[in-house]
Amino acid sequence: MPRYEQVADDLRTRIHAGEYAIGSKLPTYAELTETYVVGRGVISAALAVLEREGLIRVVKKAGIRVLDWRVERRRISRGQLVYRDPLRGYVGPAASSPDEPWDTHGRPVTSYEPIPERIADVLGIEAGIAVLRRRRVTSPAGEPPFQIVDTWLSAEVVRDAPQAAEPNTGPGGYLDRLEEAGHGPISWTEYGRGRLPSREEATLLDVSTEAPIFELLWAGRSAQTGQIIEVTSRVIPSDRVELVTELRRDESAQWPVSPVVPRETQR
Repeated sequence: MPRYEQVADDLRTRIHAGEYAIGSKLPTYAELTETYVVGRGVISAALAVLEREGLIRVVKKAGIRVLDWRVERRRISRGQLVYRDPLRGYVGPAASSPDEPWDTHGRPVTSYEPIPERIADVLGIEAGIAVLRRRRVTSPAGEPPFQIVDTWLSAEVVRDAPQAAEPNTGPGGYLDRLEEAGHGPISWTEYGRGRLPSREEATLLDVSTEAPIFELLWAGRSAQTGQIIEVTSRVIPSDRVELVTELRRDESAQWPVSPVVPRETQR
């Protein structure tokens, strides 16, 4: 086993045993190099392994902090049905049951921000221009931040439904306001991909920039114009979620299998 893996294995064991408690700090780089009698490069490689596993977060000038590695991995059942909750409005496949309480960390923020290239591509506008963004950080009640939810609204729908740009959009949320403005019924397309988090995302979710995240995009299409008018992004640490899809048989895959009749017999 390479030396850096040995160091990572020892630190991992100590973290799991509680020797380094959640929220506490590991020894400094200098202390770790002295303890394990290795160079700084070996320590950096070992810490990178633990960062990718979601056990620690290394922040310059702030130290090496132990993260809450006990967070349960939640399952998201993927399907094609969008439901409606009397209080929350439209609800799609999620990592919770409809009656499970969730917390919002901090206050939801509505502001104009430069739109990222990926979101701009789906929304069909130029990357980097200022677009209205609705942001909230949420989690199941009592748990650390689970996801960042960003909704980007096109300038046209903000003009059509100005209340959608306000922090309090009323019953049913911003989607109800968009549909009431003439864009209903909205239809959605979902995109999913893995990537590394930005520094801002890592800070909000309290994860390492080396720990992959999973990004789910919902693109809402107006029934009036046929154009994408809103894109909602959910960014979730990949070690906290797994996707589950129930597979169904096509007619060509029915059982029992029909016997194959040789061509000679068919004649």
